[in-house]
Amino acid sequence: MQSVGDRPVMAVLPAEGADKPEEKPQKPDLRRKLLIAAVLVWAVAITAVVIFRGGDSAPAPAANRPSAAPSPSDAPLTTGQVYQTVLPSLVSIRSTGKTTSNSPAKSMAESATGTGVIANADGTILTANHVIEGAVAIQVTYTDGTTSAAEVKSADPKQDIATLTPAKLPETLVPATLGGGLTVGDDVVAMGNPLGLTASTTSGVVSGLDRVMSREEGGDISGLIQFDAAVNPGSSGGPLINDRGQVAGIVVALANPTDAGTFIGIGFAVPIGAALGGGQGDGRTPPL
Repeated sequence: MQSVGDRPVMAVLPAEGADKPEEKPQKPDLRRKLLIAAVLVWAVAITAVVIFRGGDSAPAPAANRPSAAPSPSDAPLTTGQVYQTVLPSLVSIRSTGKTTSNSPAKSMAESATGTGVIANADGTILTANHVIEGAVAIQVTYTDGTTSAAEVKSADPKQDIATLTPAKLPETLVPATLGGGLTVGDDVVAMGNPLGLTASTTSGVVSGLDRVMSREEGGDISGLIQFDAAVNPGSSGGPLINDRGQVAGIVVALANPTDAGTFIGIGFAVPIGAALGGGQGDGRTPPL
């Protein structure tokens, strides 16, 4: 048997005439050898075809198969994406209360500004208690420009947390998603209305957990989240958000060793679970 390239070539058998010459004794051996060679060539050709076709249909090893990509909702969000996600749930709060001052230089009413976040499908707003404490009138402004009067639904001075019931809802109501489980080093975003600059956002990391904040009135608040995203007066009551766009805490204070009241790198938030009455939160929106 000879070969041309990769293809086997069989030898051509001599044609048989009408008058055959006398066969020599070795003729049968030659025919037998040629027949065996032809069978072998055929077997090799068939084997090659089977192997070739089988190679095309054989499944690829599991290790070479592409793995399923995680869904987009499982991927961490950028600061901009977090901002766009929570912005429709952000609320600006202005409260007006009586003053005890007898000075003619002061108005008979003082106002305070802060932040809140829509935390339930019925429009309930979650905020810091000190933003609305003692108020005789509360007005909320949604990010679409809609304004409404609001009343205190519940107050927890011990945790510095309060909930409000607005008289009017925005045309499109978007409650925030609540979640928790922060650890030190996690990325967080703070949103609010610091110094009257509405719908502001800053980013940072969780700097510590289970912090204790001392107050002149109301006693200490324990179990707080410490973070370094910038907050200032007006940020109180705003959401502290994780990188999945979930509200993980409510901003209640900043640390400053002076009386300036400006941010120096340490803010505090009540964990969302504690703000709602217990736990750290599990990503679901509980009733308020």
